[in-house]
Amino acid sequence: MVQIVVMGVSGCGKSTVGQLLAQKLSARFIDGDDLHPESNKAKMAAGNPLNDDDRWPWLALVGQALAEGQTVVACSALKRVYRERILAAAPQTKFVHLSGSREVLEQRLGARSGHFMPASLLDSQLATLEPLAADEPGLVIDIDQPVADIVAQAVGELS
Repeated sequence: MVQIVVMGVSGCGKSTVGQLLAQKLSARFIDGDDLHPESNKAKMAAGNPLNDDDRWPWLALVGQALAEGQTVVACSALKRVYRERILAAAPQTKFVHLSGSREVLEQRLGARSGHFMPASLLDSQLATLEPLAADEPGLVIDIDQPVADIVAQAVGELS
């Protein structure tokens, strides 16, 4: 069963990689941003980072979506406790952590338009990020390479 979270900070390519990965694996794709309540989106759009109380209901929805099976979700999953919450709802979930330097992330955020998450929140996301640990299910992929290579690496290591 396909249960994958494509994770990382804003601008790492979660949605792009997640969509392509879902196509390759014949799974549905859900952008975790679409599961946020409007209050969370408004808070982020105003330049205010979310806190754990904002995230718990959202993470519950991410876990529910994954538990339905054959699903790839783009979700920041910045802290280990968030990933544990997702795993509690969907224990077979694997995480694909898209990791990159601050410079690459800033460049990508600067080129993006029409997203509610402002580039100014990158610092708070990087401060919150707890990278995927060796004892967690999944893999870490460097984003400083073509998207097709990222997807191929994910498919190869998840298969």
